[in-house]
Amino acid sequence: MPTAVVLLLLGASLVALLLVMFARREAAAEREAAHREATEIREDARLVMSEAQRREERAVLREKELSADHRTAREYARGVEERVSVVARDERRLAEDRAGFEAERVRELEEISALSADQARALLMAKLVAEASQDAAQQIRGAERRARETAERRSREILVEVMQREVGPSTNQGAVTWIELPSEEMKGRIIGREGRNIRAFEALTGVNVIVEEGTNVVLLSSFDVERRETAAVALAALVDDGRIQPHRVELEYAKAVAGARSRHTAAGLDALAMVGVKGLSQELIDVLGRLRLRTSYGQNILAHLVESASLAANLARELGADVDVACRAALLHDIGKLYSGEREGTHAQIGAELAKQQGEDLAVVHAIAAHHDEIPARTVEAVIVQIADAVSAARPGARREELEGYLDRMTNLESLVAEHAGVARAFAMSAGREVRVIVEPTEVSDTEAATLARTIADHISTDFNVPGEVKVTVIREFRANAVAGES
Repeated sequence: MPTAVVLLLLGASLVALLLVMFARREAAAEREAAHREATEIREDARLVMSEAQRREERAVLREKELSADHRTAREYARGVEERVSVVARDERRLAEDRAGFEAERVRELEEISALSADQARALLMAKLVAEASQDAAQQIRGAERRARETAERRSREILVEVMQREVGPSTNQGAVTWIELPSEEMKGRIIGREGRNIRAFEALTGVNVIVEEGTNVVLLSSFDVERRETAAVALAALVDDGRIQPHRVELEYAKAVAGARSRHTAAGLDALAMVGVKGLSQELIDVLGRLRLRTSYGQNILAHLVESASLAANLARELGADVDVACRAALLHDIGKLYSGEREGTHAQIGAELAKQQGEDLAVVHAIAAHHDEIPARTVEAVIVQIADAVSAARPGARREELEGYLDRMTNLESLVAEHAGVARAFAMSAGREVRVIVEPTEVSDTEAATLARTIADHISTDFNVPGEVKVTVIREFRANAVAGES
């Protein structure tokens, strides 16, 4: 029912109550006047009777006259008594009329409002309850808003404090590695007679060797960081030995490839020592070490994991969460990136499955799986890992998207060339302006090598969008081996 109608009914009720009160006041005034009049009459009668008695005592002779007076007095007294009875009867009738008037008023109000007294009372009570609930809701919303503002301010203070503790370098991982040389004379050895050493090194490693004048430094350039690291280890060993020739290049390169596992383990153990995590399985340690050669938008993944673990540990301490779980999960949250493209699923799913297989705690596994909101984060530690990951990736200079695109472009170029029959290996070099193709000598002849170079060039022009020209070099090397000695 509209509020205006309810208010109108309430106003009518108040008017009725005022009329009843006015009627009561008039009845009380009449009753009081009648009572005073009766009292006065009784007093007059008493005086008359007293006077009659005195007259009766004073004058017996006047008995006849007094008898008449006595009769008059008795009649008057009877009249007074009758009047008192009438007043009492009127009072009773007035009370009955007042009760009937009140009942009639209530009945009229019910007819006008189409509501009973109980319904009107319930409606009024409901309105009062609704107003009280609205006031309470406003107070609750105000308290929630103040609590949210306080929480946001405190969370910003905690994040700023934690990030200040973790100020680190903002350089990106590039595509060049430099090797220091002991002397200028070592540059000649690296190049070799007519460039045979440097050609053998570049053909074997797939890395460009840049020898600059005026500095005792050699630059190794390649978009593939694993390829560049192996070449750097091999070249450093050749420089230390001093004997540089194609055969030695092959030997040192083979050693560099074979020593990759030990380098992975060492890098993984260094990462554990930096963040204080213990009890990791050997496979997870090797995975962490291999991630030192992987990047995500130009940011070194292992460096990102170490930084995230340190941020997560500090956040967990500030918030009273489990420091070990938060730090461990943050250190392992991107391990699935090592197998992206090799296994089905996202890197979060792959990483969580790998951590579960290696016996990690379920809280750690959950935080890894939830760090990109692919599943809801159910623990404080999982949310902390998300925050640490975002802070590490979002800080200025941490990531560079154009490098990621460049790496994808070079990888796709090598894959396109490797599709041709007879190709053993393909290396994209000089930022994609040159492609060196190593072919199987038993499958591709010298004549066919020239044809293959033209075919690959046409394929790149048609299916691969690159600025400028791309030089295609097909290398066919045939080796015949024999063993001399007693038969």
